[in-house]
Amino acid sequence: MADKHIEIKIDNKEIEKHLLKLADKTKSLRPLMKNIAGIFSYSTEENFKEEGRPKWKDLAEITKKKREKKGKWPGPILQVEGQLASSVSTYYATIGSNLPYAAIHQLGGQAGKNKKVTIPARPYLHLDSSDIEEIIDTIIGYIIK
Repeated sequence: MADKHIEIKIDNKEIEKHLLKLADKTKSLRPLMKNIAGIFSYSTEENFKEEGRPKWKDLAEITKKKREKKGKWPGPILQVEGQLASSVSTYYATIGSNLPYAAIHQLGGQAGKNKKVTIPARPYLHLDSSDIEEIIDTIIGYIIK
């Protein structure tokens, strides 16, 4: 039995116009990625402002006392000097920080001398459901426009 296949050709100028427009838009996704990076950046700023979405675990009492001695308490979590927040940058649709202590605050883990201190995760690079919806709407809007 010979291999049979069916080919359907749609001869519709309106569909063809939209498919060509879609193909043209996907040649360069730079404008779309720039918009998504903007959403990432805004979301991260909100995370610092709100001290997490959901809220981060409070600072340990010993940390509060150390910050108080330096005149930095009360104050926002992860923003003693503001270096972490200001180090966050976007590239294309990627966001991150190049600071050596950035990952421990995002992911949590053992830190300090001999890794004796447990730092809870305080994910500042976090997208909530409204951020994800905004990214999806941005993608759909980009494709449809």
